[in-house]
Amino acid sequence: MNLKKYLVRALHRLQKGPGYTYKELLVWYCDNTNTHGPKRIIKEGPKKKLIWFFLTLLFASLVFWQWGILINTYLSYNVTSSLSIGFKTMKFPAVTVCNANPFKYSEVKPLLKELDRLIEAALERILQPTPGNRSENVSSPLDLRLWNQIPLVLIDEHDKDNPVILDIFETNQTVGGNETAASNQIDIGNETAGDNQNSGGNKTTTHEGSNNCTYRNFTSAAQAVTEWYILQSTSILSKVPLHERIRMGYQAEDMILACLYGAEPCNYKNFTQIYHPDHGNCYIFNWGMDEEALNSSNPGAEFGLKLILDISQQDYIPYLSSAAGARLMLHQQKSFPFLKDQGIYAMAGTETSIGVLVDELERMGYPYSDCTMNGSDVPVKNLYSQYNTSYSIQACLRSCFQNHMVEICGCGHYMFPLPEGVKYCNNEDNPGWAYCYSSLRSSIKQRQICIDSCKETCNDTQYKMTISMADWPSEASEDWIFHILSYERDMSTNVTLDRNGIIKLNIYFQEYNYRTISESAATTIVWLLSSLGGQFGFWMGGSVLCLIEFGEIIIDSLWITIINVIGWCKGLKQKRARVRYPDVPPTVSELVEAHTNLGFQHEAVGALPRDEVLPPEPGTPPPNYDSLRVQPIDVLSLDSNME
Repeated sequence: MNLKKYLVRALHRLQKGPGYTYKELLVWYCDNTNTHGPKRIIKEGPKKKLIWFFLTLLFASLVFWQWGILINTYLSYNVTSSLSIGFKTMKFPAVTVCNANPFKYSEVKPLLKELDRLIEAALERILQPTPGNRSENVSSPLDLRLWNQIPLVLIDEHDKDNPVILDIFETNQTVGGNETAASNQIDIGNETAGDNQNSGGNKTTTHEGSNNCTYRNFTSAAQAVTEWYILQSTSILSKVPLHERIRMGYQAEDMILACLYGAEPCNYKNFTQIYHPDHGNCYIFNWGMDEEALNSSNPGAEFGLKLILDISQQDYIPYLSSAAGARLMLHQQKSFPFLKDQGIYAMAGTETSIGVLVDELERMGYPYSDCTMNGSDVPVKNLYSQYNTSYSIQACLRSCFQNHMVEICGCGHYMFPLPEGVKYCNNEDNPGWAYCYSSLRSSIKQRQICIDSCKETCNDTQYKMTISMADWPSEASEDWIFHILSYERDMSTNVTLDRNGIIKLNIYFQEYNYRTISESAATTIVWLLSSLGGQFGFWMGGSVLCLIEFGEIIIDSLWITIINVIGWCKGLKQKRARVRYPDVPPTVSELVEAHTNLGFQHEAVGALPRDEVLPPEPGTPPPNYDSLRVQPIDVLSLDSNME
């Protein structure tokens, strides 16, 4: 009870200034605030009061509207990009070189023998579609099992209304109890031709899958044959162990003939070997896995990396690699090289000079951009982590695709690393893998899922290249150069090298100037506060102190509300007491008067003579004067209770 009285008195003291009602508080605020407008509302005449009330309400609404726009702009977390140029000694990039041909044909030929015979016969029939012009080899019949799984169909569209489906292999053989796809290919060709709106001519279509069908149209038989051969060779090579595939590829000592970094000689032992599914054995210089990355002492061609490579073009697989040369890529240390996306070709018989400029990208993290520092917050399992390489967006996208293929198709694609406990797809164990792979690759939904799941790296280094080429060696010097290089490689006095297999590379920094493209927040908390204050001051002539005054009136309103609630509760309590005791309790003055009167009556009765006292009526008890005495009343306690 004492605590309640203390709180009530404290509220009374706090409300001593503004008043005890909301109206008094509002009038007090308008009269004492530093904000322009409210003072004029209470001091002007009736008409001006209305005008100033309308203007104050209008400009207050404008302030809140502008504040909403500013806060929304701040919460959008926009960034601005700035470009700065610096000068420093830089690390030489990691250089990955590969052969455009993944395997030596002499090593892999036994595995691809039946496939080569099949594609040669198909090419002959494509070039000579008339049965009478074909040269059939009856002594060695073709194994059509590979063909029946993924056949090629030639579509003649000279007459668009009546396209002609030409089955490349017209045969009545059966393989494994299944009929050849001659009649089915005609249906497939009709369905494909009906959806194609290209101009007249011959078209080759690839049909994939055994039970399910998917179609890929090509305007040239060269494209169709290459894609078909890649699919079939992928199925065959996926069953070959990794160490065998490495053995069938180009070895470092055979491919890297000469190496020079700055003024220091180097050789194939300074390169790190990795196996790349697209290009076979690849070799990385200055990868930084086992040793510290090399710094470039000076810019210019004399201080860069010089290589002489032998790509052995005469040992290329004829139907797998239609391009000849070396595939190379510049990238950061400890990052995996994705040559198919970011690599460049160096042509045989040329000296290729590559001048390098460095761009450093610095992105802001969450909430300004959805980037990652090391990929730990990306929901996709990075399959390239088995190479101990850093995270990249390319690694994430390929890992996402491989994970989806394992989940949907039940096996992994040969071109990507495998999750633990999963095998590569092949035609024998997974007959419908080609259909599943093609459907998944063309699925927009799958690609969007991977794009949404993967994130860019916050910090990245890009190498901008300026490429120039010249014939090398010249006709005047090719004789002695080929003699020396042949002797150094094979210890032979005969020339074993030629212009079609030799490549010279010069890789160097053009200059030590590097560009840094960094992001910074377009809106900061300082910008937000200054903008909010500027709008408030412009429209209302207010400041931070005016906001404090507004907060003060809110607190005072709360105090008044609390006082009113307490008064309401006390009134409710008294109302309930009146219902319980309907008689009106006597006041203090009435109790004092009754006490005085009773005392006077007692003295008067005691003053009468005994003989004048009237006798009581028979049967009535004698009066007890002690019961008429009134107890003394604590007036102070009554006053406190009434309060």
